[in-house]
Amino acid sequence: MPPGAADLDMDASSLLADSLFKQLCEAIVTGQIAPGSKLSEPRLATQYGVSRGPLREAIRRLEERKLVTRLPRQGVRVIVPTREAADELFRIREVLEGLAAREAARHATAEDIVEVRAMLAKHARALDRPDAMLYWQDTANSDFHFLIARIARSQSLFDLLCGEYYTLFRLFRMRHQIVPGRAQRALVEHERIVDAIADGDEELAEMLMRRHIATARNGLAANPEAL
Repeated sequence: MPPGAADLDMDASSLLADSLFKQLCEAIVTGQIAPGSKLSEPRLATQYGVSRGPLREAIRRLEERKLVTRLPRQGVRVIVPTREAADELFRIREVLEGLAAREAARHATAEDIVEVRAMLAKHARALDRPDAMLYWQDTANSDFHFLIARIARSQSLFDLLCGEYYTLFRLFRMRHQIVPGRAQRALVEHERIVDAIADGDEELAEMLMRRHIATARNGLAANPEAL
């Protein structure tokens, strides 16, 4: 084997595992892989045209992100969202994202405000389309909450919100977005949060963000069919 070939193989395998992990995350979040579904390694390997090594690494990462569980004699299955789990997760989000909004109000620059308002303008245009049904923020680069966490400039807080639990947050957010009328209200709430951040009003930014998350939690509790 030529010098460095083994390292190249490992790099290629790692990149493939990364790509597969992201694809599987999206499939789970969007419901293409249904809650409770068993992840069959042979089927997934054939479907995605990959070998078992990168696939197992991708599944391991899904376990770390708490999107799947490994059960004795049942294999690996996608989690089934429950009202109790949603309530717990949203309460955690309320505290963490409230803190992120407070820190964003403290640290945001004029460029940050321009960036986040441009994002919201893009979201507004998307929601104005006749076929718009969801406030779907499909990637981190288009995710309002991800951007606020970045503007907060706290690495530890960012890691909590946008690392281990990020995809799990997205999974539950996807569920509450189907609550009737929620998408447009969420956009208005986002705009008010940004106004408070732009004004440097830390208390108001935190209060509005916590209220925003609490409203989503209450809406989901009132619409159990969303889970």
